[in-house]
Amino acid sequence: MDTFPKAEARARALRQELAHHNHRYYVLDAPEISDSQYDKLMRELQGLEEQYPQLVTPDSPTQRVGGAAVEDFGQVVHTTQMLSLANIFDDAGLTEFDERIRKLTGLSQVGYVCEPKLDGLAISLRFEDGRFVQGATRGDGTTGEDVTGNLRTIKSLPLELFPQDGVKVPRRLEVRGEVFIRKEDFRKLNEKREEAGEALFANPRNAAAGSLRQLDPRETAARPLSVYLYECVPGDGVPAFKTHTEKLEYLRTLTLPINRYQHADGADGVRQRYDESLKGRHALPFEVDGMVVKVDDEDLRRRLGQVSKSPRWAVAYKFPPEEESTTVEDIGIQVGRTGALTPVAHLKPVKVGGVTVSRATLHNEDELRRKNVRKGDTVFVRRAGDVIPEIVSVVLSKRPEDSQPFTFPTHCPVCGAVAAKDEDGAIIRCTGASCPAQLVEKVRHFASRIAMDIEGLGDKLAMQLVTSGQVKTFADLFALTRDSLLKLERMGEKSADNLLASIEGSKATTQRRFLYSLGIRHVGDSTARALAEAFPDVKSLFTASLEDISRVKDVGPVMAQVIHTFFQEPQNQAAIQALLDAGVHPAPPAVATGGPFVGKTVVLTGTMERLAREQAKEEIERRGGKVSGSVSRKTDFVVAGEDAGTKLKKAQELGVRILDEQAFLKLLEGDARA
Repeated sequence: MDTFPKAEARARALRQELAHHNHRYYVLDAPEISDSQYDKLMRELQGLEEQYPQLVTPDSPTQRVGGAAVEDFGQVVHTTQMLSLANIFDDAGLTEFDERIRKLTGLSQVGYVCEPKLDGLAISLRFEDGRFVQGATRGDGTTGEDVTGNLRTIKSLPLELFPQDGVKVPRRLEVRGEVFIRKEDFRKLNEKREEAGEALFANPRNAAAGSLRQLDPRETAARPLSVYLYECVPGDGVPAFKTHTEKLEYLRTLTLPINRYQHADGADGVRQRYDESLKGRHALPFEVDGMVVKVDDEDLRRRLGQVSKSPRWAVAYKFPPEEESTTVEDIGIQVGRTGALTPVAHLKPVKVGGVTVSRATLHNEDELRRKNVRKGDTVFVRRAGDVIPEIVSVVLSKRPEDSQPFTFPTHCPVCGAVAAKDEDGAIIRCTGASCPAQLVEKVRHFASRIAMDIEGLGDKLAMQLVTSGQVKTFADLFALTRDSLLKLERMGEKSADNLLASIEGSKATTQRRFLYSLGIRHVGDSTARALAEAFPDVKSLFTASLEDISRVKDVGPVMAQVIHTFFQEPQNQAAIQALLDAGVHPAPPAVATGGPFVGKTVVLTGTMERLAREQAKEEIERRGGKVSGSVSRKTDFVVAGEDAGTKLKKAQELGVRILDEQAFLKLLEGDARA
């Protein structure tokens, strides 16, 4: 660019193009360009903004990283009250709601709109001349907290509107919606926290609410928040709408992410939508706790008005709660492989949401104290979708008279070493370097399927090997003999031979598996893969600088420091050398340059006869492909084994190519021969 006007015009075009691709990726789940092409556009915009700093605008996609921390949130007075919905819980409640609407309007049948009731945090957003200028929480309905800086970090929320179909940008637009975390993003978030030894979030709603209210927007930017909108406030340049459906479609043309919705004719139509929603709730990519039922006709809404803080024209038709009451039989302490002491409630088994629950994590000492859970208590246990079971509340009226508060140990219950709080004060860890509990867990992790894949070496055997003294380091596993194994409880000759064969076979492993197996704090499977690609020879990590490790993809400063410290430790270097001396051969990642899997996204579902899930994943990645956990329009293949479930159905709906096991194996074999 040789002149500023040309640079300004190009920057504007790039912002519009990037906003379009963000909408396609994060809202429609239908990207039009590859990640590398998107990154190229972003780099071009960053280059222009560096050359001409005056081009940097608050709504530029380059500014989503989060600004400076604030001391406190300011207050925002809502232009119109943010109402809360009255709840109904059964068909009688729906009948009463519908009869009341028909009586007040004089109609024989009313048209409704049904929307998933998102389990998140309500927000209000204000745009002026197409630019996002302010966002606030619901608060008390009249006044909320100003969380504009945090909302700017949400990638599905456009910072500038680029309307479609010739629609004009309104001078002033205010919309309402919900901030939430998708199930898959929540799972990954908790996986990262577990790898980091941090307390897990109990559910997506708490995680979303806490993330949006971080005083440092950079913390919010690191959380996978999403937003859906479902209401529009009259404003300057906003057209008058005849129906709520028309209003939602208008927001869609402004490229805003709107909530899903379906029309329903009368109470019978709502009943049908409710039954469909209840059956399909777990197939949704986000948590819902019911269905919102709204009158579609805008004129009827105005006539119906509101009662106190709730509209007469809408209700939340709640799903039956997936929680049951049971008894806490005991509270124990689990010592993890990072030394974290986690309180666990051992429950009288109870079926919740179709799954038998007998344990529930209490996360940490602070959570245990906050919920005041004791042995003998009657408690309500909740399980929603894939979320870990949690104790919701204690029924204090049923608490035994001789009940005593749980005393959190000051020493590790396994090895007796002092238990101390870590740097952020949230987690209490065992300080014992040779704690058997950690060693058992580390050996189990080392042998797990996605690590060294030593079949038959599970929890019980790992405990026996450690407590018997046969295994004090990872390398000791490769020195086990048939005679030494037969001394173990319930170990027969065939089992011993199978285990030794599996141990021998595990020596031929990959660099990624090997690095993951070492149990380095913060290093999960994806980080191990990135490290393997950057350092194909494990011993090169012994001399790698902190800067070298920091340059690895997705490795942040804290993670880099932990990895660097691990490989600088002489004891760890000796342990790795001992494994290499024992015959372990970690192969560097193969670089695929061609074939049917290069650059492709593959989803695995169901059970295959010839390959375990991890083996199939490894074969795909070795050939340059990527394995995803969910089906979308970005998916290239779905490999469907026996008993394939909802992923297969979604692939069929989206028209994604589906391979059975035989076709998948032929692709693998053909690629191997090529």
